[in-house]
Amino acid sequence: MKLRTRIFHIDKNDFIGSISEAAGIIKEGGTVAFPTETVYGLGADALDPVAVRAIFDAKGRPADNPLIVHVASKEQCEELTENIPEKAYILMDRFWPGPLTLILQRRETVPDITTGGLDTVAVRMPDNKIALELIRISGRPLAAPSANLSGKPSPTTADHVIEDLCGRIDAIIDGGAVRVGIESTVIDMTSEVPAILRPGMISGDEIEREIGETATGYEDIVHHDIEKVRSPGMKYVHYSPDATVILIEGSNEMVVIKLREMLDDFRSRGARVGLLLTDENSGYLSGDELFLVGSKERPGDLAFNLFAGLRYLDKKKVDIILADGSFSHSGVGTAVLNRLRKAAETIIKV
Repeated sequence: MKLRTRIFHIDKNDFIGSISEAAGIIKEGGTVAFPTETVYGLGADALDPVAVRAIFDAKGRPADNPLIVHVASKEQCEELTENIPEKAYILMDRFWPGPLTLILQRRETVPDITTGGLDTVAVRMPDNKIALELIRISGRPLAAPSANLSGKPSPTTADHVIEDLCGRIDAIIDGGAVRVGIESTVIDMTSEVPAILRPGMISGDEIEREIGETATGYEDIVHHDIEKVRSPGMKYVHYSPDATVILIEGSNEMVVIKLREMLDDFRSRGARVGLLLTDENSGYLSGDELFLVGSKERPGDLAFNLFAGLRYLDKKKVDIILADGSFSHSGVGTAVLNRLRKAAETIIKV
C-alpha cells in the first residue's frame, strides 16, 4: 500500500513546532526520515517491533541486518544497554554527540528485530539539532538506518530521500544537506580488544588516542556467507548505484592512464561513461558525464560529496562509472575507500 509521505520543512522561528508533528508520528508507530550530521536516517521507535518492521519493509532491507539506535543522552543509552565498559564511557565523553557508534550489550527491552537477533545493540548520539530534538520530543530512542532503498547510495539531502522512499514512509524532515556525508564509525566495545567494524569520519588513530589498542574488524568487501553480522554493511551490498562502478586505485599517474584507457574502450563500444574524479584529475579526462568529489588535500570533501556524486551520475543514465581512487587511503580516506570498494563491481589496482 502506497503511503502519503508528508514533508516537513524547518521553520527557524518555530524550530520545536516544526519537529513536534513528526515526533507525533514516531509516537504513533510511524516512520520518519530525518537529517543527522552523517546521512539522512529513517527512524522509528526502536522499542516497538511493529514500527521497526516498517523500516525494513520501506527499505527492502534484509531482517538480519542490525540497525543503529539513535539516542539523545547517555542516560537513554543506559536504558538500552548494560555492562557498559569504562572505555565506552570515555568514547561517549570525547565523541558524543558525533559520528561514532558503540556496540554494547543489550537489555532485554530491546527487541530482536532491532538488533538482528544479536545479544548486542549499536547506539550513537547524532550531532544534529533536528535529530536530537526529534528523539527528545518523541521520547523514543530511534532505530534509524540510512533513509534509502537497501543497497543504494546513502542520502545526504532530503531530495535523495524523496527519490527513494516517497510513498513508502510516513514523513520526511527536510533539514538541508548533511555535514559529513558518510555513515558513522562503528566500534564493538564488547570484544576483549575494541574492534572497529566500520570506518568513518572518526579514525582509528583518534579512538586509540583515547582508549588505547583497537582491532580492525572489517574488510572492504561484502561477505554474503556471514551467518551473523554485528554491524551494518558487512554482509549485504551497500552504496551501489544502478550503473556499474569500476574503481581504479594506485598512484595518480597510473590511475589517470588506466582511467583514460578504460574510458576510450567503453566509449568505443557504445557505453555511456561517467567519471567520478578528484579535482586534481579533472583536467586530464573527459567522459560523457563528470562529477568532481573534491580535492585530495581535503579528504572531508571527498566524504561529503561521494554519495551525491554516485547519485548524480546515476540520474544521468550512464552505463559505467569510473571512479578515481588515487587519493590517500589513510584517515578519512580509509572510510571513503571502504564505501567505494563496496559500491564497486570491479576494483583495479595499478
